[in-house]
Amino acid sequence: MAERKLYTVIIFSENTVGLLNQITIIFTRRQLNIETLSVSPSAIKGIHKFTITTFSDQDTIDKVVKQIDKRVDILKAYYNTDEDLVYQEIALYKLSTEAFIRMGGVEDLIRKYNARILEMNEVCVVLEKNGHYEETQALFKELSDSIGVLQFIRSGRIAITKSKVERLRYERYVGRYGS
Repeated sequence: MAERKLYTVIIFSENTVGLLNQITIIFTRRQLNIETLSVSPSAIKGIHKFTITTFSDQDTIDKVVKQIDKRVDILKAYYNTDEDLVYQEIALYKLSTEAFIRMGGVEDLIRKYNARILEMNEVCVVLEKNGHYEETQALFKELSDSIGVLQFIRSGRIAITKSKVERLRYERYVGRYGS
């Protein structure tokens, strides 16, 4: 059996209604679960960037990306491994103010995880942590074990490639003017 690892699929398209559904169907047909999903405008005006993570083997992810790339509404789709990217996630933790204040070493905990307090009132404290999955999960575990977490949410991965230019720009440039 082929080795499964985490891949980040990056897709560029115009903001077209129903496109996300078409993309998720391609993952579903290959029995791939989408781990995280983030969509936002890209650096190129009028173009949106989808960032999707999934566990797959290389042969399957290659087929999925080629199938996505063939769609008329897709400008470009490709995949990367973690080594090719700079990436982050954001996590929010809602805690009881009373429990948070009683907890010893709050300041040390915030420094240890490089977290910050977004909101603090009589009822709750909301912490924010930016980082990789393992880092945000470690803070969640420590808070859960010590005082309990009332609510928790983690964003999808946001990522940019380590290469000098956005791949879509480079390929459009080469496509228009030759290599």
